[in-house]
Amino acid sequence: MKALIVLGAIVGFLIGAGFGLAASSPWPAMLWRSCAAALAACVLTRWWGRVWMQGLRDSLDQRRARRPAPTASVLTAKK
Repeated sequence: MKALIVLGAIVGFLIGAGFGLAASSPWPAMLWRSCAAALAACVLTRWWGRVWMQGLRDSLDQRRARRPAPTASVLTAKK
């Protein structure tokens, strides 16, 4: 999860820096906006990662619940 958050922060910083360069902003303003974009992207990536992991857990739980328990006849047939 930490790697996902760091990746989101890097992507956010690069997007903020790109928009700052495109707008021909001065360096201090571009750096400030890039840091703010990195924070916003980090928070969004953290939220999305939690939603994604919860969806994976739910799907695994549903798969486990759907699997039928082995019956006595199946267990004796394997021996």
